Amino acid sequence: MKKTLLILLTLTIICTGLPPARAEAAKQVVTSFYPIYIFAENVLDGVEGVELKNLTHPTTGCLHDYQLLASDMVTLSRADALIINGGGMESFVPMLETQYPELPVIDASQGIDLLLNDEMLAEGHSHEDGHDHDHGDYNAHIWLAPQNAIRMTRTMAKGLAELLPEQADEIMSNAEAYAARLQALDEEIAESLKGLKRRDIVTFHEAFPYFAQAYGLNVVAVLALEPDEALSPQMLKTLVDKVRASGLPPLFTEPQYEDRAARAVAQETGAGIYELDPVVTGDGAKDAYETVMRRNVQALIEALNK
Repeated sequence: MKKTLLILLTLTIICTGLPPARAEAAKQVVTSFYPIYIFAENVLDGVEGVELKNLTHPTTGCLHDYQLLASDMVTLSRADALIINGGGMESFVPMLETQYPELPVIDASQGIDLLLNDEMLAEGHSHEDGHDHDHGDYNAHIWLAPQNAIRMTRTMAKGLAELLPEQADEIMSNAEAYAARLQALDEEIAESLKGLKRRDIVTFHEAFPYFAQAYGLNVVAVLALEPDEALSPQMLKTLVDKVRASGLPPLFTEPQYEDRAARAVAQETGAGIYELDPVVTGDGAKDAYETVMRRNVQALIEALNK
């Protein structure tokens, strides 16, 4: 049997002049978390020779102080590129630059004007509130404004086209098709929200300033700087006073986190509670961003037209 295999191998080499060719391994592209995965999924739709994987579990949510797992390090050791949100969202990037200095990192925040965190520090919070929060200088929730999502899509497409030059035309075409959908979404949201009776909102954490800026909403207070933050009595009093002084604007929680802070403020003020989804968890469908943003718009219309 071994002699037969040897003869067949020898004949193959003689006929071709080369040993049997191995299929080229697919490029491994890794995204940092859910919204970046959705954008990349659309950019790489149908592109051959590439495998897309999300680094964090789809139920992780925002990467606030996320600590890389051993499994994450294995994934990154095999990656040909990492796409990040940027703006300080991925606090682990400096460590990766040391561990994997050759790993290309595509920063989707390039070219986007970032808002300073000091511009939207939550009511009832201060730098001296006794909490050890490391938010960085800028707010990183850029993807929640569709115009930013368009820029992010084009930035990652440019980086991926350099990684996969033979598929560059397909990648750029996909990006422009998705950008057109996001442009239509942006126009739809603007039209839907232009006639609201009220424009003041209270959000669960600091996820929505870019969305608010894009569509003329006013975030008058933020319930928590961290998703798992508990309200101190002083913070609760300050928030309650602010909500009352602002005419009882609606309070918006997020489906990924407990709503204890919102319920506490609502109990004291009678303000209504609604839900805004920051698009950080989901089923991974290519249209997930559009679906959730439209659902958010309906929640805003319901809350702000009362």
